[in-house]
Amino acid sequence: MTPSMPPPASAKIIAVTSGKGGVGKTFVSANLAAALARAGRRVLVLDADLGLANLDVVLNLYPKVTLHDVFTGRSALRDAILPAPGGFSVLLAGSGMVEYSRMTPEVRDQLQQVVHEVTPMFDHVLLDTGAGISDVVLYTVSLAGEVLVVVTPEPTSLTDAYATIKVLAAGQGRRQVSLMVNQTRRPGEGRTVRQQLQQVVDRYVNPGLDSPVRLELLGEVPADPAVREAVQRRELLFDTLPGAPASMALAAIVGRMTAG
Repeated sequence: MTPSMPPPASAKIIAVTSGKGGVGKTFVSANLAAALARAGRRVLVLDADLGLANLDVVLNLYPKVTLHDVFTGRSALRDAILPAPGGFSVLLAGSGMVEYSRMTPEVRDQLQQVVHEVTPMFDHVLLDTGAGISDVVLYTVSLAGEVLVVVTPEPTSLTDAYATIKVLAAGQGRRQVSLMVNQTRRPGEGRTVRQQLQQVVDRYVNPGLDSPVRLELLGEVPADPAVREAVQRRELLFDTLPGAPASMALAAIVGRMTAG
């Protein structure tokens, strides 16, 4: 699968994805958006996990209009873009929509059109994808200029992150992939994870490519009890506890994202 034509306007489109579920991908998307908004950026998070959407749960939102309504023509796109806690905007998907569990030509065209239309409205568009390497996830990632893979320092997460990177390199020609290591247990563990993944990519993926895949560590977020508490309260950690270790780590990541 080759990347689609890039949208015609200004927003930086970043696909936030992961090889497996349970690594905190949606938490990362929402809190990165809040940190970007605090840095003065216009931000949209598009819940692209079309069949198992949960961004609304993380943000304690009860949307009356979702992407499903846009896709079916029951609502205009602008009416589906909602304000979220944290000062950013969201475009929520309807949960449990079986028809979106596979990437049909209709859904493909509709999703691409939505991304094209929102791009002129924002500085950053975060595509919160599903986990894994299904056709829905891969097509969503193909719409983004940049890819951020969220991984934890667990063997299963590392294995699945490698599988995702391998598919993105072979199927989409990706040669630059950003990593964010979540739930680290000690300082520097993110660098270790990045090094481990890069070594495997260098050994098994890069020899067959025209140019090598390079993994960039965007940052690490420490394991922090405040994260679990915020998720259970359906609150944004970055807003409610900006001094928490995880919040400060996210702020540092956004600093690197917006530098220059």
